[in-house]
Amino acid sequence: MGGVANPYAATKATVDMMIAGECGTDHPTTDGTCVRDYVHVSDLAAAHLLALEALSPGRYEVFNLGNGDGYSNRQMLDTVREVTGRAFPVYYADRRPGDPAVCVANSDKAAAELGWKPQRPNLSDIVADAWEFHRTVHGIAG
Repeated sequence: MGGVANPYAATKATVDMMIAGECGTDHPTTDGTCVRDYVHVSDLAAAHLLALEALSPGRYEVFNLGNGDGYSNRQMLDTVREVTGRAFPVYYADRRPGDPAVCVANSDKAAAELGWKPQRPNLSDIVADAWEFHRTVHGIAG
């Protein structure tokens, strides 16, 4: 794969996908940014496989999947900078109407009924694996 013409754009695209456009610095949280529950893609895949194994005719269930702990947007951005070794500008916009300050999942039902629990809950691991994927896909050097 050749190099990316604009590594900044690829880095920013990765960050934008990770924080999913969350806004605001005036939330009632420790650093003012909203808190979200990030889950490693491998953990999500494992949960889906377990759910497929548990399928039976006429049974419909809903399972929340998450680590049960959240990370603030500021923590996410700091982790992305640390993992990627890249600096990037951040534009903080006003929070969106109706956005909760904290949104984390309770995965107790998935644990009890599917035997699922996250194996990679650490934010650095989640970001590092996502970054490695995007580096590979977009041909971004180290």
